[in-house]
Amino acid sequence: MKGCLCIHGFTGGPYEVDPLAEYVRENTDWLVKVPCLPGHGDTLNLKGVTFDQWVSAAEDEFRMLEKQCEQVFVVGFSMGGMIASYLAAKYPVAKLALLSPAGKYIDIKQMGVELGSFFVKGLKGELDNDPMFNNYKCKWGSVPFKAMIEFQKCVRFTRPYLENIECPVLIAQGRQDSLVPFKTLHYLDKEISGADTELILYDKSKHMICLGEQKEELIQTVFSFLTRRKGVLAT
Repeated sequence: MKGCLCIHGFTGGPYEVDPLAEYVRENTDWLVKVPCLPGHGDTLNLKGVTFDQWVSAAEDEFRMLEKQCEQVFVVGFSMGGMIASYLAAKYPVAKLALLSPAGKYIDIKQMGVELGSFFVKGLKGELDNDPMFNNYKCKWGSVPFKAMIEFQKCVRFTRPYLENIECPVLIAQGRQDSLVPFKTLHYLDKEISGADTELILYDKSKHMICLGEQKEELIQTVFSFLTRRKGVLAT
């Protein structure tokens, strides 16, 4: 049996990668796991939670999958991408897919563009229908400042492991990403120097790449990458 571990991002939850995870479940006989990192989920409770707890939780899930499966693929979104990279450097991961990986964070210019679009939609009475705005709104006031520090610690902790990755890697990101500069995929490509990498930039996608308007295209791309064997799809 093959296994697939999908890791969500900071202040998020399994819902951020569920569309991809569900597609893999429906089209393979793989064992797919989407853990909820400590303090995360539909209701955030990040007070007192440290980055090493997030890393340890993902690592524990990988070890359990490794015991049950001949091969394990790892998919990581945003901060989860950096944790996934750590796992791929430390364990025999078959393939690694990084979605909007938080190797760097906050694109000030793109954030300004997004805030401007919120203003325009607000004037038109369309703001409540914007998924990104609603995502920000529901998290407002529920993320302690110390949790932001722990997020930064997580990125700094995992970055040095990038150069030790040897398995095939797919890096996908949206050009409209306001949280992670889209040039991050080129930075990661250089840092992951010991592995074959594929880079894909989606022009219409924002940070929540698994939930955006190009999600179907993304899911097909990741699925093809994970199942490909000598140029042939295999499930």
